[in-house]
Amino acid sequence: MPTPPPLPDSIEDLQHLVLAMQADMEAVRLERDTLKSGRLNDKQEIERLTLLLAKLQRLLFGQKSEKLVRQIEQLELELEELHIKQGDHPVQPEPVTPPTRTAPVRKPLPEHLPRDIQEHLPQACCCPDCGGAWQRIGEDVSEVLDYVPASLRVVRHVRPRFSCRQCDRMAQAPAPSRPLARSYAGAGLLSHIMVSKYLDHLPLYRQSQMWEREHVSLSQSTLGDWVGGVHQLLRPLINALHQHVFSARKLHADDTPIAVLAPGSGKTRQARLWVYARDDRPSGGTQPPAVWFRYSPDRKGIHPQTHLKNFEGILQADAYAGYNEVYRTGQVTQAGCWAHARRKFHDIHVHRPSDITHHVLTQIGRLYEIEAGIRGSPPLTRQAERQDKSWPIVLALHEWFMQQLPTLSRKSVTSDAIQYALNQWQALTRYLDDGEIEIDNNAAERALRGVAVGRKNYLFLGSDAGGERAATLYSLLGTAKLNGINPEAYLRHVLSVIADYPVNRIDELLPWRVQL
Repeated sequence: MPTPPPLPDSIEDLQHLVLAMQADMEAVRLERDTLKSGRLNDKQEIERLTLLLAKLQRLLFGQKSEKLVRQIEQLELELEELHIKQGDHPVQPEPVTPPTRTAPVRKPLPEHLPRDIQEHLPQACCCPDCGGAWQRIGEDVSEVLDYVPASLRVVRHVRPRFSCRQCDRMAQAPAPSRPLARSYAGAGLLSHIMVSKYLDHLPLYRQSQMWEREHVSLSQSTLGDWVGGVHQLLRPLINALHQHVFSARKLHADDTPIAVLAPGSGKTRQARLWVYARDDRPSGGTQPPAVWFRYSPDRKGIHPQTHLKNFEGILQADAYAGYNEVYRTGQVTQAGCWAHARRKFHDIHVHRPSDITHHVLTQIGRLYEIEAGIRGSPPLTRQAERQDKSWPIVLALHEWFMQQLPTLSRKSVTSDAIQYALNQWQALTRYLDDGEIEIDNNAAERALRGVAVGRKNYLFLGSDAGGERAATLYSLLGTAKLNGINPEAYLRHVLSVIADYPVNRIDELLPWRVQL
């Protein structure tokens, strides 16, 4: 009989092992039942995949293996396909008494959409019984939302030449400006390509295939040239956007990894995208919100230090050590993020709930309820409410942390979560004394969500220059979205005029200053 492998020494590892064994036992039970029935239907397959997916996700809690991540993503796709299959071939449910619930109310179709009216008349032109003429007494109307595929068109610019019959003078209108010199790409096509790539996350090779279905040949190299040209056009506008973002008293900062192809090796390396967000609307501010992205080939602290070298004010960010030199200058004040502190306890609570994690999550939840009630209020109002309602909760939580630490092992994850909060305590509580500061850094995290979605689609960037271009477009399109502006319509307008626009008035093309 083979010798069983040694059991782990850590209690946490033992708990993970027990959870995995329970998942295995449940999978064996399901397989046994399946063998008895002689077939595996869609419902049983969904149950099997769900159990296996749960097991892999529990394993992923301890290690971020790329292979494991891929396996989970594949299982999620298989599970999605089975759910779609069930919807395509619905199974007759067993007769049960449905719960009483209010039927959902269907929203009317948007009024601004054009209506294509199709009238359907009876086949007979008159009454088949007596031959009398029909008399219209009413009508039934129903609407269907349909999609008309986008189409390309050729815009032909004709410039007639004229001459004076008396003096032979010639006259002709000047050639209209083009976004890219010596290119036949119009502003509408360029804006659609840029939005598709950086907002809808469609790589250029997929866009090339889509245009091929329209019988228009736009090679990937041609599209790449256009993307590079647009990036050059937008540089002055990005500089104006940078000035607006960094003129704020408070900034939100964060970064996210992104894979970049390493030249000559065929492999990828990890680079970073940094975001700096200005959004004072929660504290009643009237300045337009905006985001500014920067790319760097690594995560060294010199990058945020360079980005923030001229900034003076409050920086709301996580506990990344690269910001420490920024704070030491005295020009920048650190503000912490309660969402980061909460997440550490939440991750523990999901896998191993305890009285400690439950208490912490409840108290932080009370802080967020207070914030929800004062969102959009002036800074002085927010400060007064926080001093009156939030400060006692925070003070009691600090005392409770100090009481719990001696009862925990120094190597436990719960102890690590408490130590993180205590080490960041001054930064975490700074929002209580300043109504302009937020309770968390979610403004920056929201700005990075689009990058995370794109990362799953295009997997990696082709070069450092590609990272710079991505930062430019993420900045402009993200700011347009923050201001409630259609990004594609905005970019179409900008590209139609920016080539000849005076540089000293380039800030007139910032998203909130353009009338569409």
